[in-house]
Parts: sequence; C-alpha cells; structure tokens
Amino acid sequence: MLWTGSHIQAFASHYLDLMCHGKVGNKRRYLFPVQRQNILGSRIYSEYTAREAVYLRNLLNEILGVAGVNVNVDPRAERPYFDDVSPRNVSTVVGQSAVLRCRAKHIGNRTVSWMRKRDLHILTSHIFTYTGDARFSVLHPEPSDDWDLKIEYVQPRDAGVYECQINTEPKINMAVVLSVEDESLTPAPQPPVRSSAAAATIWGSQDVYVKKGSTISLTCSVNVHSSPPSSASVLWYHGNAVVDFDSPRGGISLETEKTEGGTTSKLLVTKAALTDSGNYTCVPNNAHPASVSVHVLNGEHPAAMQTSNRASSFLTSQLSCAALTYLLSSMAYR
Repeated sequence: MLWTGSHIQAFASHYLDLMCHGKVGNKRRYLFPVQRQNILGSRIYSEYTAREAVYLRNLLNEILGVAGVNVNVDPRAERPYFDDVSPRNVSTVVGQSAVLRCRAKHIGNRTVSWMRKRDLHILTSHIFTYTGDARFSVLHPEPSDDWDLKIEYVQPRDAGVYECQINTEPKINMAVVLSVEDESLTPAPQPPVRSSAAAATIWGSQDVYVKKGSTISLTCSVNVHSSPPSSASVLWYHGNAVVDFDSPRGGISLETEKTEGGTTSKLLVTKAALTDSGNYTCVPNNAHPASVSVHVLNGEHPAAMQTSNRASSFLTSQLSCAALTYLLSSMAYR
C-alpha cells in the first residue's frame, strides 16, 4: 500500500490531500480541511469505516505529529455500532415477559428497528410498533441508547431469532435468540389487579353465535383510570393461548382506543371457521378479565336450531300418539 499526499490551498482554506494506492490498483482519496494547524477528521468517520478511520488517524499523527499538526476527530461523526454488553441469548417461560436488549451507539438521525427473523416481519421501527400483536412494544427511555424489544405473555411460537437493526448503508444488525420453555399445561396468566372492583366487560351476550364465513366481533371495555393512558394494555385469549395476530390463518386484527377514562379493545376475526369456536377472554393489565363463549355455526342460526328442535319434538310426539292410537285400535278388534 502506497500513500501519496499534497497540500492544497483554495478559497483561503487549506486542505490535506491524501491518496491511497491499493495492491490491486484501486485508489481512495482523502481530502481534509486544515484550520490552525489542525486536521479536522470528521470526514474520516462520515465516509469510511471505523477501522479505516483509526488506521488513518494514527497514520496522520505519525506523519504530521512532528510538525505539530494534530488530527481531531469529531465524536459526533462516528459510525453507529452496537454495544456488546447486550446479551445475545434470552430465556423465559410461557406466560412471562421477555426483554431483548439492544444498545445502539452514535445512531444520529438513523432509525433502530426490530425484525423477527422467521418471517422477516418488522415489529418495531423507532418508537412505533408495526404488528397487530399488542404483546410487542419497544422500550426507549429518553435520552438513552437503549432500544429494547419487550414481549409480554410469551408463547412457544415466539421462540427464535430477532434482529436489532440500524438503517445504515449497508445495514448493520445484531441477532438475539429467544428460547421459550414450553409449559403446555400452564393456564392463561392472570395479571395483577389494582382494584378488586375493577373488571373488564365484553359487550353483548355471554354466548355469541356467528355463521361460518362471517366475522366474529368482540368488544371489551375497561373503565379503569390509567395514567398515562398508554400504560394500559389488553390481551385476548382463545382458550389458554394468546390470540396470534400474525398466524398463517390471517384475518385477525385488533382495534384499541386508550383514554384517561379507560380502554376499549375490539377483536375482529374475519371468515370465521368452526375451529374459531370456543372461549374468548379479554385480559387487561389493570382489571379482572372477562370471557364469552363463541359458537361458529355451519350454516344454521341458533333460532333456527331451536325451532328445528321444537318441530322435531312436536313431530315425535305426534308420531308417538298415532302409534299408540293404532295399537289400542288393534287390540280392541281382537
């Protein structure tokens, strides 16, 4: 590797012009402004890798240090990187919370995101969540460098690799592996309750009948004051499993409205199938849960079922009476 250089003066400013000649003929040019015997090295970090920057800074100090010229690198111009203190393997059990740590340094105006590796789903970007699964959120206390992914009420399907990413060019990422101990017999967790009188309410009847192929719509209201409102959260269970908004089935969504007076959560399950029948539970983090039983009917309305049952009973009784009359008549003629 050969270094050549020159000193340039233009528009009353001074520049140090360095050219690096690589072994395979490629060249890279470094042009640095010089002010009062100082080389401003912010361009080192803004255009080249950190490893190159350190090498070049040491080289410039070695070459020019004797002449009293110092290389000053602006730390604000350093390239982003991940702090290695963050654990790369996280273990938890079903029903508990998991926090995947990510500490990103010197990101400037760049964005930190979390991606689930198995389906390449972007879960969070900056402080925003991009999934219908309310169990996922990003923890970023200002003005820290922490961008942690929190998963509440962890399920076996959550196990796998998650990537914390910084949108540099090229993109840099850090993988975190989440291991989940599968306790299939563990019942649905009950969150801590702030008040024994606080309880969720699911609108409508305790038994909900829907036709196959239609939409299941369940609305749960929690009239409990939360400050701030964002601290309130609601999860939905189907049986003992958290409703999976990202399942291959698709068509499952959640609409949540949070105010200081309470939280309203609306669960929508489109194109209802027979397997969607069962017990649905609305589980707030600050009140008792509420449940309803959903019955998906294969083309028959419950009223029709009841009418059919009554008609069947009437027909059976009429046939029984006719048979009894015939039998008595036969016995009378003997």
